[in-house]
Amino acid sequence: MSILLAVIFGVAIVLVVKSSETVGQSNASPTTPAPTSSIASQVSKVLGGQEPPVVTGDIIEVWAHPQHTETSGLDTNGNPMPKESFDQVLVFAEARLHNQGKVPLFLLTILTNATLPDGIHSSSAASESDYDRVFLAYPDIPVPHGEGLPINLVLGPGQIIDGTFVSSFRLTKQQWDARKDLNFSFTFRDQPVLVLRPRDAVIER
Repeated sequence: MSILLAVIFGVAIVLVVKSSETVGQSNASPTTPAPTSSIASQVSKVLGGQEPPVVTGDIIEVWAHPQHTETSGLDTNGNPMPKESFDQVLVFAEARLHNQGKVPLFLLTILTNATLPDGIHSSSAASESDYDRVFLAYPDIPVPHGEGLPINLVLGPGQIIDGTFVSSFRLTKQQWDARKDLNFSFTFRDQPVLVLRPRDAVIER
């Protein structure tokens, strides 16, 4: 995705390349963090006398947009370069995060994790600015352009925030459709990793 964005966005290449971890290509990994319950499930824990987690959340909606892409064959300076053709799936997720604690929480990373037959593939969420650039690059993309979720978010005590982010997987639609699981992991400083699953089926666009 970083290469694709660099070609499409032209002068924005420096921003995209420097944030290559932001919309990373999918990478297989052997493990994924244990899932953390959504906001709704925390109520039963409180009633049962258990201490609720500091941060909770929900994945409100997920959209997946498969597409085949061919680069222009020119770099940002207009010089010829080899063309690249590939399939990818853009995964958009609207999330809600809630700080139930008494101190600010600092969001460090967001990962989209897809379990495929060959293992777990993870892709980093794009920055808020790169998320917006996707809609400039693909103005006809059939996905709602909601408010972006900052990946360097500071969540204040008691604060609830909603936002949407995008990740990219170098997969064909057939590979994507073969997934066995999908979840999203949010890493906050000095907190256990928050892992959330979509509450509804993925909307394929």
